[in-house]
Amino acid sequence: MCIRDSTSVASEAANAFVDAMNERGIDANLYFGQNDGTLMSVDYAIRYPIFTVASGPSNSVRGAAYLSAVENGIIVDVGGTTTDVGAVTEGFPRESSVAVEIGEVKTNFRMPDIIAIGIGGGSIVSTDGGVTVGPQSVGYKLTEEAKCFGGETLTATDLEVAAGTIDIGSETPDVDGEIVEAAREYVRERVEREVDRMKTSAEPVPVVIVGGGSILVPDDIAGASEVHKPDHYEVANAVGVAIAQVSGEVDRIYSLDEMDREEAIQHAKDEATDNALAAGADADSVDIVDVEEVPLSYLPGNAVRIKVKAAGALDH
Repeated sequence: MCIRDSTSVASEAANAFVDAMNERGIDANLYFGQNDGTLMSVDYAIRYPIFTVASGPSNSVRGAAYLSAVENGIIVDVGGTTTDVGAVTEGFPRESSVAVEIGEVKTNFRMPDIIAIGIGGGSIVSTDGGVTVGPQSVGYKLTEEAKCFGGETLTATDLEVAAGTIDIGSETPDVDGEIVEAAREYVRERVEREVDRMKTSAEPVPVVIVGGGSILVPDDIAGASEVHKPDHYEVANAVGVAIAQVSGEVDRIYSLDEMDREEAIQHAKDEATDNALAAGADADSVDIVDVEEVPLSYLPGNAVRIKVKAAGALDH
């Protein structure tokens, strides 16, 4: 595999992975995760690098759905510095229906519907003017700066050690019980608020908690019909990309004055299937996983927007 003809950031990143594989004697096809919870070939990723943005949270949504067998619900992925809250629909991340900002620039690209809050295992606990957790964090220095590891900074992880819910580190932090309870309640309220924002109705829905910092989130969440913390929850992100399929998508406007509805939908399905094959899917495994049809009232020609996604297993 050689892709050194381009000097883009995407090709440089891809070349770095190729070099790492070659150095280790790995002879395998390289795929990148997309932000819809599926995979794409390296050539496709270089051509459309924008689809790798926010692929991490999407992988966690896919992995959480797979590990918990929850096809529809809310996913809470708790990391070291942030918590990502998203929705899973039929096993795939729900796409955002509003413009998503990247670097304070509004985009018109496909993006997952994800809310990120500054709470994670390394989040710093503050008692100035009330007990709060985050958004400041010790990050990767948790094992150096957290009190349970002999450091001087009170973190969210320290709260759980002090509460007795986990046993890690070299010592148990001496923290006032009221501070522990207030901080843990702060985390609960923040997570419950974002779960409620992700719901599309007032009805309780399944909630799946994954990520290395999952211990911060309690098992009883308001608005949840049930709370899952599946086995291997800490590696849901890796599981999500490991079990992912390859997908292709089409999003076009058709004039129903030029063809009937069934022809338009079939045309979109065929194009989505071709895109999945181009991205690296196995021809015998490709299925249509989503069809969306939206009539457009203010365009001539009886216009309709048809969006179709096809997905299949890796072509080995």
